[in-house]
Amino acid sequence: MAPNRTPKVIIIGAGIGGLTAAVALRRIGIHVEVYERARALRTAGTGLSIMSNALSALGTLGIDLGLDRRGRAIESFQLLTSDGRPIRTLPLKQIGDRLGAPSVNIHRADLQHALLDALGDRPITLGAAASGFETTADGVRVHFADGREARGDVLLGADGFHSVIRRQVAGPEKAREAGYICWLATAACPQEPGGSVRHYWGPGQRFGLIDIGHGRTYWWGTKNMSPAAARGWQGDRRDIALAFVDWADEVQAAIRATPQQAIISVPAQDRRFLDRWGQGRVTLLGDAAHPMLTSLGQGAGMAVEDAVVLAESLATVADVPSALRRYESRRRERTRQLVQKSRTLSLIEQFERPLPRALRDAYFRWVPKSVLYRQNQSVLRYRAAA
Repeated sequence: MAPNRTPKVIIIGAGIGGLTAAVALRRIGIHVEVYERARALRTAGTGLSIMSNALSALGTLGIDLGLDRRGRAIESFQLLTSDGRPIRTLPLKQIGDRLGAPSVNIHRADLQHALLDALGDRPITLGAAASGFETTADGVRVHFADGREARGDVLLGADGFHSVIRRQVAGPEKAREAGYICWLATAACPQEPGGSVRHYWGPGQRFGLIDIGHGRTYWWGTKNMSPAAARGWQGDRRDIALAFVDWADEVQAAIRATPQQAIISVPAQDRRFLDRWGQGRVTLLGDAAHPMLTSLGQGAGMAVEDAVVLAESLATVADVPSALRRYESRRRERTRQLVQKSRTLSLIEQFERPLPRALRDAYFRWVPKSVLYRQNQSVLRYRAAA
């Protein structure tokens, strides 16, 4: 790359991570090209969380996605038994107030629109399925399944859980199965009070009801089953309703209010943590780098943090490969910890036997508020310096 020339970053994947990276990089004057295998930017999907740490990270680059107008800030976060009896209220709102950034629940389509608005003119090529890459003396060349090529100074693999770029960086690998299925949906059944998040715990099952604003509720349910059964599940809404037949009335009402076609089922999976995310002018971001289970609600947040740190590193380090390794070193320990915390919490939440469940519930009922505050704040605080 010629001295003082603005680098061009090739981004593979136009999901939340890829679009956030495009916004962050363009904000500091770096050229980006985004390539997405889908032939259209889908506006379907369910809800997700953008927690305080992610909003704080965006704020360091002056990026305001207007999520207060699109999503719903968390006002209360309750843990409950399967029949709706309270276990504990978590202090997420108080932590957000102290950190100066709320935690927001939002529909994936609304977040996508916010990112596309922030991106402005859209340097996105659709219907482009990356098949591999090669590095050159001064850049990188990406190959696509239809024979096209793209050249740039940096390649960013933001192509999700089944990342083609990760596979070339790390080699073939198997997903780590968590032993349960996740059902996800959005329904037109407003939650009262507004801004509420409720997590219900039962034997080997969980259910979440989350207000995402505008009269919509994002819900998810889990159930322990073998990895093969979770991957090949072929049931429908009636089967889900039967799984939660004795649960709180509002849980059953949310399932009834949801059209069959709005329900998504996915096996709970993550991957082994990679110590090396890239080589030369290539690196990874978001789920391509560090996919995690959903118990902490930080999958999207970690992708946002990645994007901001990547932009900061490329803005402050002149040598491109050195900037990428700096980005990786700044992100490695934070993401490693959250991948492990998410897996550990997931195992605890999915307890099926009575004694472990009773001990878990007793811990959350009686643990001092200061401990809960400290544990959650460590996740929700974004540390810009590293």
